[in-house]
Amino acid sequence: MDIVAAHAAKHPDRPALIEGERALTWEEFFRTRNRLAHSLAALGIGAGQHAIVYAHNALENLVSSAALRVLGAVAVPMNHRLTTDEVAYILDNSDATTVFVDDAFLPMAERVRHAARVEHWITLGAERRPWAAALADLLTRGSDGAPGVTTMGGSMVYTAGTTGKPKGALRRAIDPTAVLPRLAALNCLDPAQVHLVAGPLYHSAPGGFALYAQMVGGTVVVMRKFDPEEALRLIERHRCTTTFMAPTLVKRIVDLPAAVRARYDVSCMRSLVVAAAPCPMRVKEQALALFGPVLYEFYGSTELGVNTVLRPEDVLRKPGSCGSAAPGVELAILDDDGRPVTPGTPGELFVRRYDGVFDEYYRNPAATAQTSRGEWMSVGDVAWMDDEGFVYICDRKRDMIISGGVNIYPAEIEDALHRHPAVEDAAVFGVPDAEWGERVHAAVQLRSGHRVTERELIDFCRAHVADYKTPREVSFHEEFPRDSAGKLVKRLLREPYWAGRQTRV
Repeated sequence: MDIVAAHAAKHPDRPALIEGERALTWEEFFRTRNRLAHSLAALGIGAGQHAIVYAHNALENLVSSAALRVLGAVAVPMNHRLTTDEVAYILDNSDATTVFVDDAFLPMAERVRHAARVEHWITLGAERRPWAAALADLLTRGSDGAPGVTTMGGSMVYTAGTTGKPKGALRRAIDPTAVLPRLAALNCLDPAQVHLVAGPLYHSAPGGFALYAQMVGGTVVVMRKFDPEEALRLIERHRCTTTFMAPTLVKRIVDLPAAVRARYDVSCMRSLVVAAAPCPMRVKEQALALFGPVLYEFYGSTELGVNTVLRPEDVLRKPGSCGSAAPGVELAILDDDGRPVTPGTPGELFVRRYDGVFDEYYRNPAATAQTSRGEWMSVGDVAWMDDEGFVYICDRKRDMIISGGVNIYPAEIEDALHRHPAVEDAAVFGVPDAEWGERVHAAVQLRSGHRVTERELIDFCRAHVADYKTPREVSFHEEFPRDSAGKLVKRLLREPYWAGRQTRV
C-alpha cells in the first residue's frame, strides 16, 4: 500500500512535513517523492538494494527515505558521530549501492568514497561534487506519477556496537498494519496528530515514530537539532500533539527555569513518549507536572520493536516500571537455564517472536542466533516483573556488576543519585577490586552552582539502597560523553578503569 499516495488523495492540502520555515503539503510531498523515486529507478536503484542516508534532520532526509521505500529499497540511516573507520566499515558491511549525503558530511564522504563500493553518491544540500548527483537535479528530471508499489521497502539500523563492530538490524519490508496496536496503546494513532521529531532520525525510535505519524496521515515537524526551549516553542507554534524523546531530552526540558517553561502553552500535547534508557522518576514526575497526564513510556529495542507500554495513569502508581506487555506481545523472564523466574526475581527478559521483530543482523548469522532461544528472543536486558505483569528493567546484562558473587544493577543506584538536588546526571558501573572482583563506582555530573562531597553522596545512596549496592567511590565530571541524541555513553567512563586487563569481570 502506498500510504503517501493515499493521504495525498484524502487531504492534499494538509501539511505533511515542516522544518523551520519550509513545509510540504501531502500533495507536494507525494509529487516530490515520486520525482525522486523515478530518477533513482533510472539509476538502477530498486527493490532489495541498500541505500545509506547520511544527513541531519531535514525535509530532504525524510523525502529520500520515502522515495527509497516506495521503490522497495532498504534505507540505512548513518550515525553522525562515527569516525572515518566506522563509516567505512558500515559502507562496506551494509553493501550499500547508494549514499545520500548532506553538506555537513561531504568532508567525510571525500575521505571514504574511494574505499567504498558505492555506485551512486547523491548530495542533498547546496554544495555539488563532480563525483555525485545532486538531489535538486534528480527532482527536476523525475516524473510526478506514482511508481508501482508492491511491498514497502524496509530499513536497517546499525546498533551502537558497545562490544565489537556495529550490527545492522535489518527489516526487509515494513508492514504498516503490524505496528498499529502498539501505536494505539501509546495514543499515537490519531490521523490529525502533529508529531515533533526531537531526536536524530538515524536513531530507530525518532525515525520510527516519524514514519508512524506519516503512516496515519499526521503532520511531522522536524527539529534539525534539539534545543529544550525550541522544543517548547515548536510545540506551541504548531500545536504538536505527539513526540518521542529519550529521557535526557525530557530532562533538559523540565530542568529549564520555571519562568522559561511558563512562556509556552503545551496543553496541546496528547502523548509524550519516552524510551531508549531508564527514565528517572524525578524526571517523570516533573514531566507530568508540565505536560499533564500524557506521559507514556515503553521498553523496546531496534531489533524487537515496542515490547511494553506504561500508560500515564500508571506512571506514579508503578514507579520505576516501563509498563506491561504491549498489545500483541508476550513476555517472559527466564533464568540462565531458560526457566521462568518467580515475580520479583530478576532474569533475562525475552519476547516471543511476533510481527514487528527484525529479520536478522545483516551478514552476521552468529549474532542473529544469539538473540533467539527457540521462539523467544532477547537483546540481553535484565528485568523483573511484579504480580500485575509490570516490568522493571534492572539494566543491560553486560552492565551488571558482580561484587562478591552478588548481582548489582546500576539503574537502581542511578535512580537514587538522580534524587539528590545537586546531581545533574549519574552513571554507575563496576571497577576492578582485588577482594570483591568488582566494586560499585558512581560517576557524577553536578548541577551548575552546586557542591557536594563524595561522602555526602555515598551516605545519601546508603539511605535509599541496600549497603551492598552503595557506591564505594565517586568521581566528579564537568561533562559526560554523549552521543548526538544526548544519550550517555557509559562505556567511555568505565573503560579507563579496565584498561590493560584481559577480562572485564
